[in-house]
Amino acid sequence: MIQVNSEIGRLRKVLVHQPGSEVERMTPDMMEELLFDDILFGSEAAREHSTFTEVLDKLGIAWVDPKQLLAETLEIQEAREWLHPILFDNTAPEVRSRTEKIPAEDLTEILVGGLRTSPDHPDLDHNELFQVPPLPNWCFQRDPQFTVGDGVIFSDMATPARWREVLLSRTIFHFHPEFKDVPVLFDPLDLSHGRPTLLGLRRPCFEGGDFLVLTKDILAIGYSERTNSTGVRQIAQALAPRAREGHGPRHVLVVRLPQKRAYMHLDTVFTAIDSTRYLLFPPVLEFPVQSLDLLDKDLYPKAFPNLKEAFREHGLELEPIPCGGADPLDQQREQWTDGANTFALAPGVITLYDRNIRTAEALQENGFAIVDAEDVLSGKAHVDLEVPKPTCILLPSHELSRARGGPHCLTQPLYRDV
Repeated sequence: MIQVNSEIGRLRKVLVHQPGSEVERMTPDMMEELLFDDILFGSEAAREHSTFTEVLDKLGIAWVDPKQLLAETLEIQEAREWLHPILFDNTAPEVRSRTEKIPAEDLTEILVGGLRTSPDHPDLDHNELFQVPPLPNWCFQRDPQFTVGDGVIFSDMATPARWREVLLSRTIFHFHPEFKDVPVLFDPLDLSHGRPTLLGLRRPCFEGGDFLVLTKDILAIGYSERTNSTGVRQIAQALAPRAREGHGPRHVLVVRLPQKRAYMHLDTVFTAIDSTRYLLFPPVLEFPVQSLDLLDKDLYPKAFPNLKEAFREHGLELEPIPCGGADPLDQQREQWTDGANTFALAPGVITLYDRNIRTAEALQENGFAIVDAEDVLSGKAHVDLEVPKPTCILLPSHELSRARGGPHCLTQPLYRDV
């Protein structure tokens, strides 16, 4: 069962994937395509991620790893017969035959961690090191799919390096017993909706990091270098029939981001803390916004000069807390290290990377208790999600932050209290 009608409702269940062998197999030549800033020390990244999931356990939040879900799904013959031809029909015959009959856990390891070419060939370039490339970005579960209301939308990733992530998500949500009945609100590969599959410059692109469920009725979308106008329009067209039936969001706020890597997704500059407060990179306040009313047959956009006016028009309060604090230098540095990319566990209880010191100070000045994850785990710091008080839990981030994604990027909520 899926229920996500806000960014801040008390979190009950979430999708997270601990970095594994796929991170250890990344080479420097892969970094640009995969949007990493460095190759990671895999065991340390896994340790940092484990601290995060231990905090979830401590606070009574259920979490599931899609790698385990995929292994369970591939035990189902129908799922395997659906996925295998898509991924392996155009591979070398030995790869196709090797992957056809192996146990589900072994196939899952290949699909996520990759399959090496024999290291006996010393002159291979980075494109030839793998018969099946690894998926280092799969730890960022925000992107390949995103949940809205009671359903899921599959992304149309901007780069081919991440397309397999969405196929794995489709496999889980189509065949896993726990998720196969979740309504699919939009799948860009499903032609039954009557819209053509567009290619080239008109191909729809959209990724989960550009989507924020502000309220049950309002969805924000970042128009970014990863999400284009075709993608935004197709999502709006897909959600419009549900809006007319009174299900899901009625309004879509499209925030136009600069086409720069620093502004990769909307959640890199803007995330919710509670019903009125947002942690944000201050320039986002002046970005132009278009509003779509999904009850409007033509989906004609209404333009707003900035985010503040768009919020005011839609009855939303906006109390900004600047990532990096008051100094523009610190703001730019900490936006780059995911200082605006917080993830709420309950209204006012948020997680943040510990390297964003100035952001933590700004939160403290606004009444937040700042606690280390280790203190939560040891019991030194008490956090109660049933009676939440403004609290920021700092997560270890030396390695994870090199991958260019914060706590919001690492998570895909499955169930939040209304």
